[in-house]
Amino acid sequence: MNNILSILIFLPILASLPILFFKKENEKLIKGYALIVTLITFVASLFLYFSFNIASGDYQFVEKFQWIQVFNTFYYVGVDGISLLLIVLSTFMMPLCIIASWNTVQKNLKNYYFLLLILLGGLIGVFCSLDLVLFYVFWEFILIPMYFLIGIWGGENRIYATVKFFLYTMFGSVLLLVGIVWLGILCIPYLGMFSTDLTQLSSVSANLPVDIQTYLFILFTLSFLIKVPLFPFHTWLPDAHVQAPTAGSVVLAALLLKMGTYGLIRFSLNLFPAGFVTLTPYIATLAVIGIVYGALLSIVQKDMKKLVAYSSVSHLGFIVLGTFALTQEAMQGSVIQMINHGLSTGALFMIVGMIYERRHTKEIAKFGGVMKVMPVFSVIFMIVVFSSIGLPGLNGFIGEFLVLIGSFNSVNLGSNWYVIISTTAVILSAVYLLWMFQRVMLGPLDKEENKSMKDISKMELASIIPILVFIVWIGVSPNTFLKVSENSVKKVLENFEQTKQRMSAGILK
Repeated sequence: MNNILSILIFLPILASLPILFFKKENEKLIKGYALIVTLITFVASLFLYFSFNIASGDYQFVEKFQWIQVFNTFYYVGVDGISLLLIVLSTFMMPLCIIASWNTVQKNLKNYYFLLLILLGGLIGVFCSLDLVLFYVFWEFILIPMYFLIGIWGGENRIYATVKFFLYTMFGSVLLLVGIVWLGILCIPYLGMFSTDLTQLSSVSANLPVDIQTYLFILFTLSFLIKVPLFPFHTWLPDAHVQAPTAGSVVLAALLLKMGTYGLIRFSLNLFPAGFVTLTPYIATLAVIGIVYGALLSIVQKDMKKLVAYSSVSHLGFIVLGTFALTQEAMQGSVIQMINHGLSTGALFMIVGMIYERRHTKEIAKFGGVMKVMPVFSVIFMIVVFSSIGLPGLNGFIGEFLVLIGSFNSVNLGSNWYVIISTTAVILSAVYLLWMFQRVMLGPLDKEENKSMKDISKMELASIIPILVFIVWIGVSPNTFLKVSENSVKKVLENFEQTKQRMSAGILK
């Protein structure tokens, strides 16, 4: 258990290498091997989960040793309750992505599964890095497999979508790198040395002047908001989703976007609390605009995949709003909503992929009455839609309810209007998702091409049933997961309150 995090990071990365030496004709061997590796990684993450002490808000399973001596940089990893949930989500979703790709990806199988495995290792690295340089390395590393997954196995306009995704993310990464170097230099007088150790930096960065904290906060946060993505940095997302293969869309929505929201909590809030306070009204305003704007754009979409992509902009706005509300309820809501969005939107992209494989179109107008020939599929589709809407009893309700209640009582936001306006998007989400379901699944089966569509297969059921289990589980018994992150969230908020008191007393200027 002393090296469980290193095992989780490097197991899928190292295990991906043998795939390159398999004969390309051995398709079943390639697929089976990739699935076994991801399942072993998931089992290892369960050991991590059940060994985690939820009574502590500190980092656990810590590994630390010198990496780059000249820069005083460490290989430093550890998890708290927030990062633990995201790691388990990553290891849970990746085997399902491989099952979802089983019969849909036909070309360059070796490279495809190789990229999925190293992507998993990189994601785990992002969520447990406690050194800023190490975090940056994994942050950038993830760009490589995602770039090729969209660029090689994507749709007709995949090159445009890939380049756009790459340029947006690289711009944010440059800002992040500048912020890391600047922060390390500024903290030399406090620490007596250049450091990128998160725990060391967080103990002294709160002492920096408010204006310096604000500048650094902007550098870090812009990078994270581009990755979320928050309005107006969202324009790369619909293109990337529409062009990506099904597994690529699932990974992008369920896991990669959480890197941005996780970065806000772990780094922006932890390192620059004074900057967080100063710019909260502006970021919260962008979050509310994104919530409503994403919902309105979803209503007018004709393509199912683009509709789900714009719905992500809206749902992730709730997570950002809850983060900046800085109350226990809202922050807990944001953390659990990261998991909920990963499950619900990941499932929606799987569902769209299943329909696309049968009709080779994602245009809503091309369907109608599909429930008559796909009854089992339609029930699953309906449950996932209700989950994404936030129906009580399913996972989406828990996250949105906590975010809205916690934000309504937030002193940091300073106004109830953020919540009042955001609540309209809950109604709008029912409009666009139920409208999509009605147009696709209900009505007359009057198009000849739809009459021959087959119901959901066993392999497709295997990829989506586990998600349905957690959709219901979180909705019925949310405390199973909320208690994991509770003390970690409390510790984050306690550190923030100390800085806020110092600002109020005029000690920090």
